[in-house]
Amino acid sequence: MEFRDLKKQYQVLKSDIDAAVQGCCTNAQFIGGAPVKELEKALAEYVGVKHCITCANGTDALSLAAMAWGIGEGDAVFVPDFTYFASGEIVSFEGATPIFVDVCKDTYNIDPEKLEKAIIKAKNEGKYKLKAVVAVDLFGLPADFDAIKAICKKYDLLLLEDGAQGFGGRYKGKTACSFGDISTTSFFPAKPLGCYGDGGAVFTDNDEWADLIRSYAVHGKGSSKYDNVRVGVNSRLDTIQAALLSVKFDAFKNYELEDINKAAAKYTELFTAAGAQQKGLVLPTVKDGFYSSWAQYTVQLPEGADRDKIQSEMKAQGIPTMIYYIKPMHCQGAFAGTDSAVADCDVTDNICGSVLSLPLDPYKSDEDIKLVVDSLIKLI
Repeated sequence: MEFRDLKKQYQVLKSDIDAAVQGCCTNAQFIGGAPVKELEKALAEYVGVKHCITCANGTDALSLAAMAWGIGEGDAVFVPDFTYFASGEIVSFEGATPIFVDVCKDTYNIDPEKLEKAIIKAKNEGKYKLKAVVAVDLFGLPADFDAIKAICKKYDLLLLEDGAQGFGGRYKGKTACSFGDISTTSFFPAKPLGCYGDGGAVFTDNDEWADLIRSYAVHGKGSSKYDNVRVGVNSRLDTIQAALLSVKFDAFKNYELEDINKAAAKYTELFTAAGAQQKGLVLPTVKDGFYSSWAQYTVQLPEGADRDKIQSEMKAQGIPTMIYYIKPMHCQGAFAGTDSAVADCDVTDNICGSVLSLPLDPYKSDEDIKLVVDSLIKLI
């Protein structure tokens, strides 16, 4: 069994993907061109924003947003403690300080109440200029953006939505990657919409920021790539990736998003029928008004469960599992000895020791899901 079955997806889409890639090779157009522009237009329309700028990867997408806002030394940015390293890394890379905030135990997303407490604490200390909040749509589920946006407005902070795992998710009828002042996503192969390598995108309604990001992404270009008006980076989505993403995007819209929600619902149905909650297993939550794109189906194991043994025994049965994430952000060695290493994040500390992500994709059969459920139930 594959954790996320990209092999099956390719077999289903093979003829269209092969034709798209062959077209790029035939035209010998490998950087930029029509496929990139067409993809950006389609993604912007789907998300519901004015601008989509594709780039080399999801981390670059976050960095380009930080560059457009001039985030740097002396600034502080609030970041959830339970997320992938890139969400905080890009803050430090720009010379600023990430302040890590605890998450909600049921959604894994940044806790608005704890966010406001962290803002007030940092403001009273007066050590940093408070610049922005990074809200991550973790495991496919959008964050609580009504509450987060109200806090950002109250304290005059910019909002960066990290939708690397959230593309296709929705909140109160709006699509993920439309909630931030700038929003980003990743096209890493295992993401809800993934390419066959690295890729990313930035979304915004702000014309000035969009122009800056396009410039920064191509060596700080001005009127052309040989007119360099600022110091930038080299971060472009190549044409072959754009062409195959267009094929995969059609499948994503037409049936994959619906099918992965059906697969996640089947997990929940079977776990519930098997009495998983009575055994102490905590299932993922999607509250009213939210719609997940299910980058992961993540459970919390019962207290005292031997996660290493469970993983080992499931692996022996041909069932892969993953741990997202094994260590809180504030405990990462890269932040040791800095202000970022000091954080009051009890929920994150707890769930890092109990979370387990199970195989999930739009092509999982009910039989495969039952196999996973039966295996885990016997081991807890």
